[in-house]
Amino acid sequence: MHTTNYYNVFIAASEDCPVFESEIPKLRGESKSLAVLQFEMISQNPYRFTSDEVLFSIHAVRNNLSQSESEKEKFFSKGQACFRASPLVKRYGWGIHFDENGKMALYNLDSPEYQKLKSDESLKQLAGIRSKRK
Repeated sequence: MHTTNYYNVFIAASEDCPVFESEIPKLRGESKSLAVLQFEMISQNPYRFTSDEVLFSIHAVRNNLSQSESEKEKFFSKGQACFRASPLVKRYGWGIHFDENGKMALYNLDSPEYQKLKSDESLKQLAGIRSKRK
């Protein structure tokens, strides 16, 4: 079974992120985008969920699936994109911190906490995946 969980990691906003201040993803149309669903789940529950829990829960909701272990195994039987590819870090300018238990929280790009986490040498530092090639 594949996993997307990180431990003691900070994912900074992508180098080519188009914003200088983090933005809250807006609802467009009737269905919630992936960015809106991720933002709501993580921002309302800091350090409550792992990456795998967030990704699978959203997948189950969007596809009207039960959140059973068999569905989870089926979902993670193939590799899934991790949060380095999330629109939250690529487009909306959020940083994501994963603690020692793999639980995650969002940090605003222009906050002192973001800067502190970004310079914390005890954390593995990663950047969001670029949207465009150099």
